[in-house]
Formats: sequence, C-alpha cells, structure tokens
Amino acid sequence: MRSRAPAVLLAAALTAFTARPAVPAHAANIAVNPGFESGLTGWTCSHAETVTSPVHGGTQALRATPQGDDLARCEQTITVQPDTAYRLSAWVHGSYVFLGATGDGVDASTWASPGAAWTQLTTSFTTGPATTSVTVHLNGWYGQGPYLADDVELDGPGGGDPQEDTQPPTVPGNVTVGRATASSLDVSWSASSDDTGVARYEVSRDGDAPTAVTGTRFTATGLAPRTSYAFRVRACDAAGNCSPYSGPVTGTTTDAGGGGSELPERVMVGYLHASFANGSGYIRMSDVPDEWDVIQLAFGEPTSVTSGDIRFNRCPASECPGVEPEPEFIAAIKAKQAQGKKVLLSIGGQNGQVQLTTTAARDAFVGSVSAIIDTYGLDGLDIDFEGHSLYLNPGDTDLGHPTTPVIVNLISALKTLKSRYGDDFMLTMAPETFFVQLGHQFYGPGPNGTADNRSGAYLPVIHALRDDLTLLHVQDYNSGPIMGLDGQYHTMGGHDFHIAMTDMLLAGFPIAGDPANVFPPLRQDQVAIGLPASPNAGNGFTTVSEVHKAFDCLAKGSGCGSYRPRGVYPDLRGLMAWSINWDAFNGKEFSREHRAYLDALT
Repeated sequence: MRSRAPAVLLAAALTAFTARPAVPAHAANIAVNPGFESGLTGWTCSHAETVTSPVHGGTQALRATPQGDDLARCEQTITVQPDTAYRLSAWVHGSYVFLGATGDGVDASTWASPGAAWTQLTTSFTTGPATTSVTVHLNGWYGQGPYLADDVELDGPGGGDPQEDTQPPTVPGNVTVGRATASSLDVSWSASSDDTGVARYEVSRDGDAPTAVTGTRFTATGLAPRTSYAFRVRACDAAGNCSPYSGPVTGTTTDAGGGGSELPERVMVGYLHASFANGSGYIRMSDVPDEWDVIQLAFGEPTSVTSGDIRFNRCPASECPGVEPEPEFIAAIKAKQAQGKKVLLSIGGQNGQVQLTTTAARDAFVGSVSAIIDTYGLDGLDIDFEGHSLYLNPGDTDLGHPTTPVIVNLISALKTLKSRYGDDFMLTMAPETFFVQLGHQFYGPGPNGTADNRSGAYLPVIHALRDDLTLLHVQDYNSGPIMGLDGQYHTMGGHDFHIAMTDMLLAGFPIAGDPANVFPPLRQDQVAIGLPASPNAGNGFTTVSEVHKAFDCLAKGSGCGSYRPRGVYPDLRGLMAWSINWDAFNGKEFSREHRAYLDALT
C-alpha cells in the first residue's frame, strides 16, 4: 500500500463514479460538528486533536498526524437518503490531505497538497437505491507531517423518509450586527419556528461556507480593521430542511488601536462576584453602579489545576438569591458596553489555581477562554493568578527569555488570544506584591535554591506582554512588608506603601538586586493602584484620605510622606478595588469618594 502514490488513489476513486438519476439534495449541511467547535464530538479519529490556530472558521480546527501505517483517519457515519445527490467539501491545510465518503454503492474521494494555505476540497456522489448511510472521512498520508481540516460540509438531505418532514423552518428575523471591535463583529437574530424544531442556524459571511451555531448569536472573529462584512442567516431542522437565507446585513469593524483605548483618562476597576456571594451579597450586572469603568467578572476557574480548561459558572440561586437568568445577564453586559463600560473575564482568584504545564493545557486554555469570551461578548481578559499558579524553575533568571513551562505557556496563550481578538482586546493583570515587587529582592528559588520559587514570577509575563497590556493593578493588600527602591521595608495600610509599590512599577527596578537584570518601567497609563474596597474585603484596607495622599504624591508630586518617588507620574491611570460587592456592602464609600476625586484631577 505504501508504494501507491496519492495520484493513483485519486484516479481509482474517480473511476468509481457512475451516473444515475438522483433526487436533488436540499441545501443543508448534515455533518455533525463540522467545524470541530465541540472538539472531536461526533468524529472517530486516531492521532488527532483540535487546535485553536490556525483555523479556517470559528475557533477550532482538526489537527491529525500520520504515524507509521496509521494515516490519522478521522471519520463519521451519516444517515442519508437513497438515490440522492450529495456534495462533500472541507477546508484543508498541510501536506497530503484526503477527503472521501464510502457506503453501499458510494466510493468518492479527492485529495490535495495545499501546504500552508487553506484550500477547499470538493467532491460529489449519488447514493444507490439501498444506501441509507455513508462514512465521511479525512486522512493524511504515509511519512507526511500533520494535516489540518475545518468546516466540513456534506450538503444534502438527512436520512429517513423524505415525505416525513419536508417543511423547512421559517427564515430568521431581525438579523442585526451589534458590538464591533477592530477584529470582530457580533451578529444576532430572532429565533425561527419549525414543525419539528430548529436544530441549528447557519451563518454565512460574504457568501462563504456557513458556520453552524445552536443559539441565536454569533461572533465573527479574525476580521480586518475598518472593513465591512455582510452576514446572512438560515435555520435548519434535524431532517436537513433549511430555510432560505435572510437578507444580508452589513457591519463594519472599528479602527485598530490599543486595548482599552475608549477608557476614560482616569479609570475605576472593580471585581464583580459573578460566580459566588462571599458574604457581601449578590449584585446583578444591570445594578453595577456607573462609577465603575471596568467590570471584572470573578472568576473563571479551571476544571483541574493543570488542565487549562477554564469554566465560568455563574452563582447558583441557592447561594445568590435574585441572580438573573442568563439571557438577562448577557443583555445587561451589552447595555453596560453601550454605555462605554468594559466587561472582562477574570481568571484565577484565591481558589482558582492555573498551571499551564504543557502545550495541551495552553491550547485548552485558549480554546475554553475564547468560548467564554464569545458566549458573553466580553471585552477582554484579566489574569489574577495566585497561590502556586506561577513559579520559576532553578536557573530561569533571564527576564526576557524565560524557560519555565508555566511561564512560557501562559505568555504564548495570552499572545494567541490577543492576536485572535485584535487590538481592541483588553488585557489586565492583578498579581500580588509577592509575585512582582518582591522580585526586587528575590527572583525564583535564587542561586542557592533556598528562596520561594514563586518570588517575582509574574515579572517575565508582564515584561513579555507589556506592549499588549492595558492595565496592571497589583494588589497592594494581603501583603507582607516589601522593600522599596529606598532600601526600606514598607507596610501595607498607609499611603507610603502605595507610593513605594507604584514607584517600582513606573521607575523600574533591578531584579534580585542585579543591576544587569532590570525590570523596565511600565507606561504611566498602564498602571492602577489595587486596593480593598472595605475593611471586610482584605487585609491592608487604606482609608480614603490615605489613598488620596498616595495619588497626589504620585500624580502631582505633592503631599508625599517619608518615601519620595523617583519621578512624578501625571498619567497614573486610576484605582482598582476588590470588590464592587464589598464596596456596596460598605455603603459605596470607595466608588463614591474615589470617583469624585479622580474626576476632579487635572
């Protein structure tokens, strides 16, 4: 078998076609999970996985690698109708890629060697008088590298008596293009009706092959800035009957720009307890006060520490009486965004440790986070890794070239997400001082291996992503004493602590005291001060007056205490609070007093 070249196989497959009268196929994709958006569900594969890049459409694609005699075949059996014409296609990428279908009286095949460009393979066949199912397959070739496939389509009616259900669903109505970024557009529509129920919707962009979705909302990603796109939507039932497409609606992506470019000059960032109550009471998204510019949804957490599979589970009614239904929650997010607010997913927190120890965990992180962002239409991502999520291996001392897998894979994952969603994608981080400023004294396990390997472990992540970072708001609370640039230890709770910790970020500092290994300063507009919103929220609560003293010193150079910062930072961005809920619990003192203060700054 190995000696048979792909061209010979193609010729043999093509000679198997015989002409016969056929019932015309309805225009419907009857393949299950055709774009691999649900992983390998519906497919039987060997040596295969789903990946998040490169993809042809949606957020995932198939990647399979031939090994020895195994051609990395991926297949599914689909019920069809006798004496009916079908069209089979798939978008492929890689070395040799084969696409085909087999069954009673059916043996169709085609192949290509597309290399690095996505190429559509297409073939067709007509079922025999007794054909009730076909097996659609993809595979590579002996001794070749991995291949990729996406957007498989078997166009024709599903199996069963065609007289049993020939009624298509109604055409989707109210098709609208909503929220736009530089690289994505949200499309929504009204539900269709059908005598047996709508199985899926198919969204076509600019006449391309459609993407199947189960709900009434779709986010097109990977788009070009300042570009118009036209969308049409149709509804299909389980029998393969599809409505006509809706009329086209057009949306235009925004100008490319830095993430968070629409934020005000001074920002208030608050965490919303979206998945738990924590004793402070539940607040509906629609009830979040207007003082908050950035709303961090706390928290997305992994299925296990090393899985990379992030889930966002909203607070159950048993813990959060009055929690709103999912559609209302999503609608409230859109309403906040329409007011200019940004809503992000925060991952981690005290209980959500995330260790991306493998590339598989990295890819699972990208895929699962993308799914959450797309489901809720979010503006970006906040990284709040605590505990043992990040650490440095012995010998990993070069800030610009880290080697520890949990560091390298996190950087790669965040760069992939930023690339996928474009310049408008916001990226924020909320590390503890242990992972940032403590790096001035200790970096990883140290030369003797006796220090805590988590010391300063956030620094290579921040450094690698500084050009993509919208905001860094280090938690100036729940912290031990930290040495500042003055060589003195500073203790949380007073203005000096915030001045010293913020000065380190804006002036830069030598890592582990090594002048040859320096963490460079961040831009002023990238830095906000992280604080507890009330005495209940965490250790290190700082009174309103002390916070204002710290900000005056940093932004104006006035009212400084014993610590004198290395410069004046008039563009210091604002304040972060844990949390919106604890602020409300404390009579909204934080948001009321600090919003007024920030708005009054010149």
